[in-house]
Amino acid sequence: DVCSSDLHWVDVVRILLLLLAAVFLIVLPFLPFLWLNARRKRALALRQRLTSAEVPDAVCVIFQQVITWLRVMGSDAGNLLYREWSPLLSDPFPASYRRQYEAAALLFEEAAYSAHPLTEAQRAAGIIACSAGNHAQGVALAATQMGIRSIVCMPDGAPISKVEATKRLGAEVRLVAGAYDDAYEYACRLQKETGATFIHPFNDELVIAGQGTIGLEILDQLPEVDAVIVPVGGGGLVSGVAFAIKSLNPGVKVYGVQAENAPSMARSRQMDEIVTLDTVATFADGIAVKTPGDLTYAMTKQYVDDVVTVTEDEIAAAILALIEQQKLIAEGAGAVSVAAAMFRKLPIEGKKAVCLVSGGNIDVNILSRVITRGLVMGGRNSVLQIALEDKPGQLVGVSRIISDCGGNVVSVHHERSDANMAISSCFLKIGMETRDFRQIQTIKDELTKAGFRIMTDRVQEME
Repeated sequence: DVCSSDLHWVDVVRILLLLLAAVFLIVLPFLPFLWLNARRKRALALRQRLTSAEVPDAVCVIFQQVITWLRVMGSDAGNLLYREWSPLLSDPFPASYRRQYEAAALLFEEAAYSAHPLTEAQRAAGIIACSAGNHAQGVALAATQMGIRSIVCMPDGAPISKVEATKRLGAEVRLVAGAYDDAYEYACRLQKETGATFIHPFNDELVIAGQGTIGLEILDQLPEVDAVIVPVGGGGLVSGVAFAIKSLNPGVKVYGVQAENAPSMARSRQMDEIVTLDTVATFADGIAVKTPGDLTYAMTKQYVDDVVTVTEDEIAAAILALIEQQKLIAEGAGAVSVAAAMFRKLPIEGKKAVCLVSGGNIDVNILSRVITRGLVMGGRNSVLQIALEDKPGQLVGVSRIISDCGGNVVSVHHERSDANMAISSCFLKIGMETRDFRQIQTIKDELTKAGFRIMTDRVQEME
């Protein structure tokens, strides 16, 4: 009886498994339709929100450009949104918002811009742009593909890699003394003189629309995201991304990040008006902007939850972390989002956050210095200055303690001529490779126990 009972239950389990498999095979063909239906509902919700009286017409036009350019790229999301919007969009480019050119940044990190054909007169006059380097390369590529002469005005401090890349893509580069804003003023004067078409790097609806596609991609690939952190210079990227994300999911937080030495947007939000900085001084050249755009300022104020700043050392540490942990080389402007997350500048603890790394055009010489600074910020590199009695065996004693603690000496400088020291003393400046700040502190403690006097060190100055 027991054996027949066991056999009975085995048969029941087998029948249940077969039934489950049959149900799965029946439902499987319908899964894509269920997924598309879910996206359709999102699109309908978006249409309802964007057609409400609360949203300005100009902002709706910007998102129309996003949809149109997504369709041009063959994106499923773009085609789906277009189908839901088609009854409302008799003309994707309303006459009141037509431009002499129609250019949009489709993917900011690839700096790929598309432009509609210009008239013969406009082609002859050419295209002018100003940029610290990323926008410049996109404009140069688009103009070259269309057979149009392009002039790009760049600050003379722009990385060599960006300047040379822009030239290789076919643009004539004009280097202007100063920062991005000085290059912008020169480009405006040049545009008036030549009559060429000017393509603004951030304060333009079409450029903002193209950059907004990144927000759609983020929500498409990570719908459960809680926060998105975006680098901010003039504000084009964060405006597009924030508008797209907030329109689809208002619950997602969007934060902007600027370099502490170029906080034009952060300062403008604090003062509740557009502020022009006297100077900007940061190696994050891609976001070194003195004045945000009026359009980007308005959109940032409406859609971005907060804009914070990070220091140069924090940016360097973020670049190093990206290299070591993600095998990714980012420029300073691209790494500020990671720096804000690393150094807890934003309330994202325990949340699913996306850091948008917007560029990797960093000069090799700058990268070398940035890595060194990042090592110092991470406690991986340190310089100690120690006061010693000038007698044999002192250097050996210091080196032995460092070695016993697991540190590695990489440089030694022996100074006897400092007027502030005793005649029988000397200063020893010693560079070390270490694991972290805790190991540095252990070395300092052991040196102090052995009777050595530590004067100053790089770590102390930044702690």
